[in-house]
Amino acid sequence: MTKEVAAFGKGGEPIPNSVDRFKEEEVEPKEDLKFTPDNVEKDSNLKEELPTPTGYRLMVLPFSRKQKTKGGLYLANETLEKERIATNVGYVVSLGPDAYADKDRYPGGAWCQEGDWVIFGRYAGARIKIEGGDLRLLNDDDVLAVINDPEDIVSG
Repeated sequence: MTKEVAAFGKGGEPIPNSVDRFKEEEVEPKEDLKFTPDNVEKDSNLKEELPTPTGYRLMVLPFSRKQKTKGGLYLANETLEKERIATNVGYVVSLGPDAYADKDRYPGGAWCQEGDWVIFGRYAGARIKIEGGDLRLLNDDDVLAVINDPEDIVSG
């Protein structure tokens, strides 16, 4: 025997068909980042506003997840911020003049180039906060791998 419930709560309110606060609307991120890999790819003038790496260093923009996951869940701003700070995946914006120039250390050539997504060590490089975002300056030998899609990498 099944019992049908037509109302709930003390006042006998009807059971809603949906929850209004989870409608299909974009949630605005708390902080508007100017320097993201997507923005730098679209607008090449943004690259000129970023510092130029010297020597054998690479300038990398850390990967930021989208607020809405593939499964349709919205991540909290605090979660996105923690992942962005702790990420070990980034977009190579520029290379210093001496990066991968040593033929003895890199006989096969450069490990990565501008526009590549790379994995680097969790504590590698220098984290630098700038107005409009943050970036990392890595040594050329801090790159561990080149990847196609940063969404495929799960942070630890």
